[in-house]
Amino acid sequence: MSGQRKTPQARDRTIGAQLRAVRTEQTSLSLEAAATAIGWSAATLSRTENGKRHISSEDVSAVLAVYGVPASQRDELIESARAGAQAGWWSRPLPGVLPDVGTLASYESTATALTDWSIGVIPGLLQTERYAVGFMLADGAERQDCEIRWMARLRRQQVLPGLDYTAFIHEGALRTPFGGAEALQEQLAHLESAASRGLRVRIVREHLPHRALLHSWMMLEFPQAPPVLYVELHRSSVYLHDSEVDIYQDVLAELGQLAFSSAESRSIIKRLREGL
Repeated sequence: MSGQRKTPQARDRTIGAQLRAVRTEQTSLSLEAAATAIGWSAATLSRTENGKRHISSEDVSAVLAVYGVPASQRDELIESARAGAQAGWWSRPLPGVLPDVGTLASYESTATALTDWSIGVIPGLLQTERYAVGFMLADGAERQDCEIRWMARLRRQQVLPGLDYTAFIHEGALRTPFGGAEALQEQLAHLESAASRGLRVRIVREHLPHRALLHSWMMLEFPQAPPVLYVELHRSSVYLHDSEVDIYQDVLAELGQLAFSSAESRSIIKRLREGL
């Protein structure tokens, strides 16, 4: 039914959720029975419904035919799948930019809310150019690759006006001068003005023991699919789904209680900036 599989994208989460809803609400088929009727394994259908497997518009058509949905509904879902497969900038390989960046950008492009928790560095969606390049160089990037990597990061930042964004940032990250002192001062000024752009920045003070200190992450929320948790690693990344995300929602609630308010955080950022 399909050839070589592409990496799952955000649109696959939405399509999978829609197909699961059709199966459970409009048919009496169990997951196993539906998979047999389609000609897939139960594991393949499960991964499809959970957005962990790329699905083409042709696959959607075949699944809906087995489910016997009305033609108008079938045409609408197939067209939605076809439209969602249209290439965005992230689908074209960029020299020096890891493929994982494109996958993350596709998720961000369909999210309605993003929440960052960052321990050692300002979140990428809030970075300024000099700070970002300083971090890239410290991370081992070749200087000739930094410009294209920055452009990819800047394109990711373009989603911010259209969604609900909150950044929880550990106070220690505000003191690390990636790119030098002037770059950090510019970065802090950018953070200080985040509220004027409709973004929330909340600082978690140093030397406060809590379980969120284990690692940084981003939670992405979608209108028609469960949230996804993104964890950036060196040269790769991990996405957590479904029950794996539950504990992080608890941690997020704790961060909301531990962090300074947005107004208090602006004062902290301003004081640090003025002290440089």
